[in-house]
Amino acid sequence: MRLTKSTDLALRVVMALAVSEKSSTAREVAAVMAVPYSHLAKVVARLQHLGLVETRRGRGGGLEITPAGRSASVGRLARELEGAGDVVDCEGATPCPLSAGCLLRGALRTAQEAFYASLDPLTVENLTRSPTGPLLIGLVGRGA
Repeated sequence: MRLTKSTDLALRVVMALAVSEKSSTAREVAAVMAVPYSHLAKVVARLQHLGLVETRRGRGGGLEITPAGRSASVGRLARELEGAGDVVDCEGATPCPLSAGCLLRGALRTAQEAFYASLDPLTVENLTRSPTGPLLIGLVGRGA
């Protein structure tokens, strides 16, 4: 199973915000994560929609993780960000000729759920413990 770049970035953003003692601007976080600001802005908008990140405009504004963001299950977050799609596209532009009786699709769906289930007990806060937390603090500093 492979996560999209957006999901990977979203997980790294919430982890970075979880260790930051002050709000960080989206531009600061984009620079730290070495990603284009426009890509990070889309990810942050999705995290805000999910209630995991708060954004404030203007002087003293920035990004902050919410209490729900700190305690969010990594498995639930990955499911939300990745969407409900199958691992393989059996019904695409050229539908698979085996789709009427294929056992692979169900097996892959089961494997996908097992992947997410293995992440369910982990929270964002769990992922920021040592040694990761100090590394993140070194990247984002005490305020970003």
